[in-house]
Amino acid sequence: MAELDDASQKRLSEWYGALEKAGSVGTQTPGLPYHISMASFPVEQEGEVVGLMEKVASEFSIIPVHISHIGMFADGKVLFGAPERNAQLDALHDACETNDEKKRIWTPHVTVLIDEPEAVYSAPPLFVQSFYPFVGNIVRLHLCAFWPTREIASFELNGK
Repeated sequence: MAELDDASQKRLSEWYGALEKAGSVGTQTPGLPYHISMASFPVEQEGEVVGLMEKVASEFSIIPVHISHIGMFADGKVLFGAPERNAQLDALHDACETNDEKKRIWTPHVTVLIDEPEAVYSAPPLFVQSFYPFVGNIVRLHLCAFWPTREIASFELNGK
């Protein structure tokens, strides 16, 4: 996961807060910072991937991302803010992938709401009332395992 900076966390929390106030709570994973997912790995690769994430974090400096639009995945279960793709974001994604991952289509996004389609379909009119584009920064990488959620490692982007 590519975590966004504190100011971005605040803005994204405000977006979610507006949805929550209107009755949309969702089932998104609690306790995770707002982020852009980079890749996924089998749990048995944990040691190898920790090394990869540490290496990637040492090679990249903070990456600005323009969260410019909203979107919904085709299954209707995820509402998100989406960044404009740029060379730095794509390079970070490519660096986080393994050979197996390179075949997977990637849609960079910051999840705001996960729920059943009926609930998500009602959220965009509320979301557009609080949404405004902004430029945030990717500041660190997290490696997490899921179900149950467990943070494995976290590395600040500190490349030159």
